[in-house]
Amino acid sequence: MAEQTIRQFGQAESRLCSPCQAAVFDLDGTLVNSLADLARSCNEALAELGLPAHPQESYRHFVGNGCQKLIERALPPDRRDAASCESLREAYNRHYEKNYLSSSAPYPGILELLETLSRAGLKLCVVSNKPHPFTVRMVEKLFPGRFSVVTGNRPGTPVKPDPTGVLKALNAVGVLPEKAVYIGDSDVDVLTGHNAGMPVIGCLWGFRREEELRAAGADRLVHTADEIGRLLI
Repeated sequence: MAEQTIRQFGQAESRLCSPCQAAVFDLDGTLVNSLADLARSCNEALAELGLPAHPQESYRHFVGNGCQKLIERALPPDRRDAASCESLREAYNRHYEKNYLSSSAPYPGILELLETLSRAGLKLCVVSNKPHPFTVRMVEKLFPGRFSVVTGNRPGTPVKPDPTGVLKALNAVGVLPEKAVYIGDSDVDVLTGHNAGMPVIGCLWGFRREEELRAAGADRLVHTADEIGRLLI
């Protein structure tokens, strides 16, 4: 995995890259409020195995590092062996298959932001730690035709904050990292963008707190989606 560096970009600049040619987005907690469906699916899987559930708020910190970490964090400390992880992951996948679009929806202003960025000529990408099949299906359902590249985690590939997925996405759209920005809601996203050599916008409407994004070194923090457009165009 690439070194988890934290780079600070020019805070005095009104825009993060000039001209900005691409925006790479995280998915859960950034584009889509999916917390309820993630929590429900995992709690139903835990109940199927006779294990205790967790409050929905706990899942704000369970998710973000890939499905395997979600499974490990949801299990009791004394049940995190390989067999238990595999059983819970299989059950979770079945329940998430039913639930992944039950209440998940774009955050306010996201659809308008994507339209604005597209009209300005930016290439739009999604790079997520969510399993690749669910990432693709969710984006296709909620944002049909909007993104040039959509990639989630595949078996045997590194999860964020390794920058491999982001760099591959930028290569696919022909944009250099210094001409792009990464947008996410967690310290994992900040590290991912910086590891790829990109400035990062931290979204304060997501799963994690402002303190986490500041500590990780986010280059800008935004409260609303329209603020992103003003930073990039």
